[in-house]
Amino acid sequence: MAFLPILRLAVLIATTVFAIIVLGISAHLTSLSEEFLGGYFVFAAVAIAAAVLTMITLPAMIGIDFLRRGAFTSMVLVELIWVFVLWVLWIAAAALAAQEQQNVFGEGNSCNYINTDLATACHEFGAIEAFSFLAWIVLMGYNITLLVYAIVGANRGNKTWTSTVGDGLLTPRGDAVPVTPMSTGGEYSGAAPSMQYPPQQQPQWTGQSNHTPMTAQV
Repeated sequence: MAFLPILRLAVLIATTVFAIIVLGISAHLTSLSEEFLGGYFVFAAVAIAAAVLTMITLPAMIGIDFLRRGAFTSMVLVELIWVFVLWVLWIAAAALAAQEQQNVFGEGNSCNYINTDLATACHEFGAIEAFSFLAWIVLMGYNITLLVYAIVGANRGNKTWTSTVGDGLLTPRGDAVPVTPMSTGGEYSGAAPSMQYPPQQQPQWTGQSNHTPMTAQV
């Protein structure tokens, strides 16, 4: 069960790194568009929003989970909903970037422009699209994996929706069944065996002694 917590940590860290990259590129592209076009691209605004939300929430989820086990932000249901919201934002940013790049620069453009600002903007379109797709794929894959684990764990009787990823979603819960040790050769079972005699072999106590009393002679 160590697989899922490790996967969660890797996905959250990787997505945070992607968000930092996208935020920097989108901010620079927005600066260029404001300077030369007097406006901004919608996909760049969506990418900035997705990156900011990712950078705020995912590191907070990691930190809170380390500091306090069983926190509200670490619940499986909350994590499923929020990761779903994030990967929807990322796929929206990636799709809008791909569409806008085709509309502005044309399909299959290699960004070989003499104007350095135009060439930079063309490359930034592709970079935002690529990293947004990566963030979407990583988050969606983790979201589906976590959902499958949660459903399987719930079918086994676990309270997976209100537990955390580190609680062991597939471990069956319930009262432990006491195990009675079996007595094998050379092992002591801990209880003295009760001896049963057949009726004909049971010892008889008559109250009389078989020894002849000795009399002292003077």
